[in-house]
Amino acid sequence: MNKGNMMLAAIVRTVWLVLAATIVSVAHADTVTVSVTDAAGNAVTDAVVAFYDGKTPASNPNATGKIVQKNKMFNPKITVVQTGTNISFPNEDSFRHHVYSFSPAKKFELKLYSGVPTNPLPFEQAGVVTLGCNIHDSMLGYIYIVDTPFFAKTDDKGRAMLKLSEGQYTYQVWSPGVNKPATEQKVKVDGATEVKVSIP
Repeated sequence: MNKGNMMLAAIVRTVWLVLAATIVSVAHADTVTVSVTDAAGNAVTDAVVAFYDGKTPASNPNATGKIVQKNKMFNPKITVVQTGTNISFPNEDSFRHHVYSFSPAKKFELKLYSGVPTNPLPFEQAGVVTLGCNIHDSMLGYIYIVDTPFFAKTDDKGRAMLKLSEGQYTYQVWSPGVNKPATEQKVKVDGATEVKVSIP
C-alpha cells in the first residue's frame, strides 16, 4: 500500500471511530418526559423545565438567541437560554420599539429603534427576565436563563421531552407569572423516565 492509500485508510478509520463514538453516545441518551399540571390538574403550556447534572459547564458564551418584535408582541413570548447566551432583538414592525427590563438577572434598555440593534445582549446571570416596551404597554415577554444546556418548554399538552444520559439529576420547573422556579427536586435517569410536576 502506497503512502497516499495509507493516509486515506487512516482518515477513514478515524471517521468511523468518531461515528461509532457518536452512535454510542446517542444510544446511551434516554428520553425524559416531564408532565406539568396546575393545581386543578390542567396541563400547563410553556412551562420551563431545566435539569442539572452538576458536571456540565453552566455557561455557554458561544450560544445565540433571537426574540423578534412583531405585531406588538415578543416572539417567542417565553425564551429559555443557557447562561452566557447572546440574544438579539430584531424589530420587524413598521414602527419603533423601546425594549427594557428591570429584572435583577438583567437590567437593560434598547431605546427607540427599528430593524436590528447593533449588538446582541449577553445574558450572564441565571434567573427570570421580564421584558416590556416603553411605548406599547401591552407587550410582555420572559427570558428564563439557566445554568445548564438541558432544558425545554412544555407543549400544549403540558409535556416536555429531553434526551439525557443516565445518572443523577436535579430539576426545576417554572411557569410564566412566577418569579422564582420551584424548589429543586432530585431524579435518577435510568432508561426512559417520566416526571410529573404539579404547580400550585
